[in-house]
Order: sequence, then C-alpha cells, then structure tokens
Amino acid sequence: MTKQKATTSPGKKKRKVPTVSAVPRTKLSQLEGMLRRKEGATLAQIATTLDWQPHSVRGAISGTLKKKRGLTIASEKTEDGRHVYRIT
Repeated sequence: MTKQKATTSPGKKKRKVPTVSAVPRTKLSQLEGMLRRKEGATLAQIATTLDWQPHSVRGAISGTLKKKRGLTIASEKTEDGRHVYRIT
C-alpha cells in the first residue's frame, strides 16, 4: 500500500500581504516629512539625510513640492544665518 500525498485544492494559495514597514519610502516623501515637522529642516540636514547635493534639495523643493504638488514652503532665516524650511 502506498501513501497518498496531501493535496491542496487549486486556487487556495496564500498570498503574502505587505506590511507597512515593507513599503519603501521615496526620498521625496522623506523630504516632505522633514518639512512637515514643527521645527522644519535646514538645507544641510536635508542634504545629509537624503545624501543629495544642496542644489538638488533646492530644486526638489521648488520644482516638485511647490510647482507640481502645490505645497506652500516657508523659509525662515535664523540668527546664525541658516535657512529653515517648512511646509505651512
């Protein structure tokens, strides 16, 4: 007598459901998140976090966030001369 293999019915495959942490965050969404913080972010903080050049950060703020997404970005100069950017 031979053993029969256990079979599963076709169409009853288990699907993997991606978790929230498995969804990759884009650099633009990270930039937007930094600018939505109450304290905002400086150009140096953004460039270091995203590993971008400063001119790329300014281009993403003016081109993608302001023009394409229609967000209002405020720039405030601090006492030490640095600019802090935030979404208003």
